Amino acid sequence: MWEKLAMLHHDLDPVLPPAAMGGGRVYARRLIGRLNDPLTRIVVVEDEERLVGFALAVIIDVIPDMFVQENSGLLADIFVEETHRRCGVGRLMVEDIKAWLKANGVRCFEWHVAEKNPAGRKFWEAMGGERVMVRMRAGTG
Repeated sequence: MWEKLAMLHHDLDPVLPPAAMGGGRVYARRLIGRLNDPLTRIVVVEDEERLVGFALAVIIDVIPDMFVQENSGLLADIFVEETHRRCGVGRLMVEDIKAWLKANGVRCFEWHVAEKNPAGRKFWEAMGGERVMVRMRAGTG
């Protein structure tokens, strides 16, 4: 599913990198390595024993000697199979992550959404998301 997520982003905007050969296996190994990490939340949704969505969130802290210390959440990845989009799967995963973050004393969380993904931006706005900073990119040529 992570490879589908990477391809979705690349298809939306070719500036975004596609998955490397074997990138999905590397990602899966990293998830396995985080299964017992109390600062990581992995959410999966199945439909009739078929995986239809996943999300990965982590609790992070800011650089304590530079900023006032406050734990924050990062929703690193979220993906829902196209057949299950607009059915509440994404909302279900985000609500689970929000509850987990709140139970761990985290007041807010952040994520990235591709500029050229209007459906994704609309979803995040419906989830209460607000633009805080805009990430920009320029070529060197």
